[in-house]
Amino acid sequence: MNNKIRTEAVDHMFDAIMSLETKEEFYDFFEDLCTVNEILSLSQRYEVATMLTEKKTYLEIADKTGASTATISRVNRSLNYGCEGYLKVFKKLGITK
Repeated sequence: MNNKIRTEAVDHMFDAIMSLETKEEFYDFFEDLCTVNEILSLSQRYEVATMLTEKKTYLEIADKTGASTATISRVNRSLNYGCEGYLKVFKKLGITK
C-alpha cells in the first residue's frame, strides 16, 4: 500500500464511498466529486485491467477502449506489481479465480 495516499482525508472519502448503496447514488456522488473525463478515465483503466486479465493484446485493448499504450502499460504494471486491488475486485465479481 502506498502510504503517501493514506491520509485522514482519503479515509473520509473512502468512508463516504462505502456508505453508498445504489448505483444511482454512486453516479450522483461521482458526478459531483469528479469531472466527466476523470470518471471516464477511471472506467477506461478498469476496462483495460479486465481485458489484460482476459489475456487480450495491447492492440485489441487499444482498439476497444481507445486507451493509449502508455495507459495500458501502466495498468499492466499495476496488475503485475501493484497492491492487487484490481485482482481483489475481479475475484469478488467472479472475473478471475
